[in-house]
Amino acid sequence: MVLIYALGALSVLVPAILVPVVATRWAPAVRVSGAARRLRVAVAGLTDAVGRYGAALVVLLAGCAAVVAVCWPLGEALSRLEPSVDHPVFDYVHARRVDVWADVNSFVTALGDRYPLKWVTVVAAVAFAIAWRRRRWWIPLVAMPLQFVVEQYTQQILALTVDRGHPPTDVGTYPSGGCARVMLTFGTIAVLAGLTWNIPRRGRIALATVVALLISVEGYTRIYAEKHWLTDVIGGWIFATLLFGVMALAVLVAEGRVRPPARSEPAVPVEAGVAT
Repeated sequence: MVLIYALGALSVLVPAILVPVVATRWAPAVRVSGAARRLRVAVAGLTDAVGRYGAALVVLLAGCAAVVAVCWPLGEALSRLEPSVDHPVFDYVHARRVDVWADVNSFVTALGDRYPLKWVTVVAAVAFAIAWRRRRWWIPLVAMPLQFVVEQYTQQILALTVDRGHPPTDVGTYPSGGCARVMLTFGTIAVLAGLTWNIPRRGRIALATVVALLISVEGYTRIYAEKHWLTDVIGGWIFATLLFGVMALAVLVAEGRVRPPARSEPAVPVEAGVAT
């Protein structure tokens, strides 16, 4: 029983420690990497060809296809762990459930349900559209509902292609939609907040940490509330992270924040002097 509570504490502590470390040590190296440079060059060429909004749409559609291409075989691999991993974990949690803690987890896990997040999506879309009234106000008004739709249908594609079934207590399947919805909704809000206000670096890291903490806790509660297998949640975390990356990039492209890398000036050859 202590192990279950310890894992609950880790679901809070791990993202609270890991995200700031990743943001301060690894993220700067990724931004200046060759892959990031090639991505900026590709986005610049795409923007020149089809315009900023066309490029954002292409990024979104191609990115969703890439997420499916990655998460489909991942789901097939995780489904093979069901007898050896998911069933023992489910039986362990089920045998040690405590009513009070189960009620707490059932209440918290509802954050990832579609109905409350619909209202969060609507309120955020209107609020950011008002905040952007002197600029491209339609971007948040489109981005917030779009992230909701993109998550729902991309998740359904994976659920149908993998088709791994669900626990005996609920209909949750691969990948965990609750984790993905929390990530996409609050992650997109964080991106729009960063574009709306001049948030310092520590503030942006704090926002990323809060979003990671929410998705981590959501995964824990989905397992304890017996809505998903453990591997559904692991797959949901990976799916959510990849899909959010696609959505965030599409928003940044639409806003014109993905700029091509600066070109270095060509070296001027030095001509050798002619001896007299």
